[in-house]
Amino acid sequence: MPHGPAEVGVGPWEGPLPDGSEYDPELLAHGDRRNVVDRYRYWTMAAIVADLDSRRHDFHVAIENWQHDFNIGTIVRSANAFLAAEVHIVGNKRWNRRGAMVTDRYQHVRHHEDAAALAAYLHQHPGGAVRLLGIDNLPGSAHLETMEMPRRVCFLFGQEGPGLSEGARAACDGTFSIAQFGSTRSINASAAAAIAMHSWVRTYADLTGEDAWRG
Repeated sequence: MPHGPAEVGVGPWEGPLPDGSEYDPELLAHGDRRNVVDRYRYWTMAAIVADLDSRRHDFHVAIENWQHDFNIGTIVRSANAFLAAEVHIVGNKRWNRRGAMVTDRYQHVRHHEDAAALAAYLHQHPGGAVRLLGIDNLPGSAHLETMEMPRRVCFLFGQEGPGLSEGARAACDGTFSIAQFGSTRSINASAAAAIAMHSWVRTYADLTGEDAWRG
């Protein structure tokens, strides 16, 4: 690598072994080269997921999957970074995981046959109803920059290019749009998803404690 360390992560543990069921003996012995933050070094995958579950946020992310879009994996990675409650794949069950960079291992991912099934699941969610909002530049769409962001919300994104399907538009409780000022008609789907998630974080997330880290 031209910049930064030659290897990601840390080598075998040095010194007396730490106590705690969260530690993985194999990782302690051979090193931890995973794409995780330092607080989770040498932890088992189950322990990491359990810790994330104890503090997940109230927003969900959903992506329509009809064309095996590469953006899906990137959106899953951002959902992990912003600690989404769940990620929902709508349509084809198999999706392009390359962009996720294995972050889907730490994220709850659910599959739904169509947007109507997703909406039914969200509206009957055990923790309370979740509003389904799609991103689309439709007449009547709310402006993301000025709208009142629901705390319990699921952001639904369509495929790169065609956007939300007709079925998805019908299933949504509303839609929102992101302000643009240049010549292009649209921004990348994964970029739009990151903007929406960060808008939720700015509104509701606790930024004062150690849970919010900055890479």
